[in-house]
Amino acid sequence: MPRALVIEDDEVTARDIVAELRAHGLSADWVADGREGLARALADGYDIVTLDRMLPGMDGIDVVSALRQRGVDTPVLMISALSDVDERVRGLRAGGDDYLTKPFSPDELAARAEVLLRRRRQGPNETRLRVADLELDLVRHNAQRRDQELTLLPTEFRLLEFLMRNAGQVVTRQMIFEHVWGFHFDPGTNVIDVHIGRLRRKIDGAGHSPLIRTVRGSGYVLAPAD
Repeated sequence: MPRALVIEDDEVTARDIVAELRAHGLSADWVADGREGLARALADGYDIVTLDRMLPGMDGIDVVSALRQRGVDTPVLMISALSDVDERVRGLRAGGDDYLTKPFSPDELAARAEVLLRRRRQGPNETRLRVADLELDLVRHNAQRRDQELTLLPTEFRLLEFLMRNAGQVVTRQMIFEHVWGFHFDPGTNVIDVHIGRLRRKIDGAGHSPLIRTVRGSGYVLAPAD
């Protein structure tokens, strides 16, 4: 069972995070102080850390910086009420792997945690992704399905890579924006719909069973048909 450390000073928020992680099969411990959180993260071998940005004892930015300086590569999901782009970038540059702003959906918290855990299991050196008969070569930068070469634009390639790295996992529109386009986006834009539509036409064409599915109200998932 994967182990999560929740570093959060607000008890209500912490209990919600712990409950959501446990509901998705993780063991979760909670600490309310930055210094204690750093000590636990250094000593106890957790698989993922959720880290509040503003903490007593030691700021979240300082906690994640200290972890990285000591060579700890545990995935860190930073959580904060500070939602502007500069704060997100600061958290990521300090060593955070992802950044979730308050208030957040419990489902999105769980999805982001699962994405980080999946990425950790895959390891950094993976160069070829495969889902059913779809294959993506990250070195040669090409894609094929049933040995048929697919011509993808750069953004389509990044989008497909993100979906394949998280195959079987629902990813939200927000997550897609952040991982494929970056943090500068207009929530009202239809750019994701356009690119998903183009990608579907290329990989789910005639003769192929559909791999990309829309999960109404949540996002998208790439997975073989049941």
